[in-house]
Amino acid sequence: MSEPDDRLILIDGHALIYRAFYAFPSLTTKEGVMVNAVYGFTRILLSVIKDQNPKYLAVAFDTPKPTFRHTDFAGYKAQRKEMPTELRGQIDLVKEIVTVLNVPQFAIDGYEADDVIGTLARQVTEGCTPEKHGTHVLIVTGDRDSFQLVNDCVHILVPAQGKNGEIEFDAAAVVRRMGVTPEQIIDYKAL
Repeated sequence: MSEPDDRLILIDGHALIYRAFYAFPSLTTKEGVMVNAVYGFTRILLSVIKDQNPKYLAVAFDTPKPTFRHTDFAGYKAQRKEMPTELRGQIDLVKEIVTVLNVPQFAIDGYEADDVIGTLARQVTEGCTPEKHGTHVLIVTGDRDSFQLVNDCVHILVPAQGKNGEIEFDAAAVVRRMGVTPEQIIDYKAL
């Protein structure tokens, strides 16, 4: 990857909120407000800022409105469980922390955070090649669907989980993990 001063880090807000919610035990404030996802997300965000020292940083969030995929296909995510009530109340708290840290936030009705991240990554890295330096993107997420975005200028950082440290995925790491290239991820997932 390029030097930290010309790198954009894009955080997949909801993916990390979910990851933190299930990774940390039930933590509550003295008033009884559940904050395990807030704690975990904040810990990941601060760790990324400290370890990566980015010049550019943004967080993308899903919106509660249906996406174009829900409109096109009624069964989209029909198998997915509804968001736990204990988690729902923590999302606004996470957004408050991101606001206090003065990190830009992106969310667009009708699109998922993944869509926003993919669009930003492609726009920012347009014309970027290993030989021609430009802005590189590091996407912080636990969502393997993002592996389709990996190329010479876009990498994925999967935060530490349990005893495993964080893993940065370039194209070779995607092949080792998934058995297919980033360009083949869409077909692989479709199968």
